[in-house]
Amino acid sequence: SGGWRRRFPLMWRSIGAFLRLFVAVLPTDLTKKRGAPVAVGTQTGVPRPCSHRWSSRRRHPPLGEVVVAEWPSKKICHCLVSTSASSEQRVWADLPDSLLHLIIALLSSFHDLLAFTGTCHSWRAAVFSFPLSIYAFVFPPLHLKAAWRKANRDCGTWYYLLSNYKWRLCDPVRTDLSLRRSAPRNAPNYMRYLGCSYGHLIFSCLEHLLLVDVYTGTKVKLPKLQANSGCAIYCGILMAPLSSSSSCLLLFSKSSMFQWRVGTNSWTEYPFVSEQLFLQIVLFKGQMFAMGLTHTLKTISLAPQPSVQEVDVVWGEDLVVGLNYDPWLVVCGDMLLMVDLVDDLISNGTFQVLHFDSSAEPAKWTKMEKLENWALFVSLDRRSPTFSCMNPERWGGKSNCIYVPSASKDSDEPWIAVELGQAVYSTTRSDSYILGGRSDQLESLWVLPSLVYGVGQ
Repeated sequence: SGGWRRRFPLMWRSIGAFLRLFVAVLPTDLTKKRGAPVAVGTQTGVPRPCSHRWSSRRRHPPLGEVVVAEWPSKKICHCLVSTSASSEQRVWADLPDSLLHLIIALLSSFHDLLAFTGTCHSWRAAVFSFPLSIYAFVFPPLHLKAAWRKANRDCGTWYYLLSNYKWRLCDPVRTDLSLRRSAPRNAPNYMRYLGCSYGHLIFSCLEHLLLVDVYTGTKVKLPKLQANSGCAIYCGILMAPLSSSSSCLLLFSKSSMFQWRVGTNSWTEYPFVSEQLFLQIVLFKGQMFAMGLTHTLKTISLAPQPSVQEVDVVWGEDLVVGLNYDPWLVVCGDMLLMVDLVDDLISNGTFQVLHFDSSAEPAKWTKMEKLENWALFVSLDRRSPTFSCMNPERWGGKSNCIYVPSASKDSDEPWIAVELGQAVYSTTRSDSYILGGRSDQLESLWVLPSLVYGVGQ
């Protein structure tokens, strides 16, 4: 019956090749000391990945044989199919974390990650000890396609019936698979979308706040926000994975910032000296950067005292952004990029990418002619997360491209890949791939599920 219970040949083929190479370079005496090589990867010796069921229409070929050396350890892998040789089970669970981290770096999709974590407890633990920042560059995010819902006019703004919200998750690497999810039905009736962070959708309805896991559909109900009646919250962001004890949620209105720390039952308000309106907020090298309404770059600090400061940035010659659409901030490896869509009679809708050069004095935005071996992912709503991926050809993607989701539920293609310098409207005749600003309802976006960040460790 399809889905996650089937084999993952691409992942195991990569792991097998790596392990064969690893064993080939082992010293002879070490190999003899550890014991004779053990054949695994056959029908009776392969770990069985497990996870949520995804719909599928394709069968996968059988796995090939992998030969590795046996490693002694006290850990036992209980998730394997039973075999007559206990050493055949231990060989999978006893691999050191340093080796498993090298294997994780070879994974090319979220499906591979699920199969890896479903192998055994020790492999799952290795995933959670893997450097968090690397995930954004190993495989592409999932595409979340949201359903359109009728709005209800209430409390002076638009709210949407959250219990009717449904969405579908699709992996760009495995477009034949999809996972359908819906918001919890016992949630507050009408809510508005505030953003998405670390795999959680953020919703609000006056003083009621809610986090919804995009992958599991489970909710986290937050303490009520006691704010002024005229204080409209328009944006929210998590500062760390929700599973982290140091995590906190920040909400923003024009006049204040509100902070809720995980494990507490109250909010702390920090009034702004002057009104602030942020189009987008990203975390980069331990700092929080925000794009202002006039496309100015700002930093938001929490310590020693919460504050907002404008970054002194020099613009390169002939650089103009935000004439037609609000730009995106994208963290790309060790670079902070600004992606802008120039839509005029000459460009016909062309992306330009600017690099934030902080080494210069003062800092400056410089135009990039190529993304080299990177691909960028931007969402329709600027409050939704952006992503980057290195060497996308590994999973069938394209370098030097920007992936944009469609705003139309009737579109034949859920997203398009636009090469930097290529006109967007030469890729598609529909203008449904680009929308600007914010929306009170959930729209199509890119997301990495909370599982990636270690939820359930």
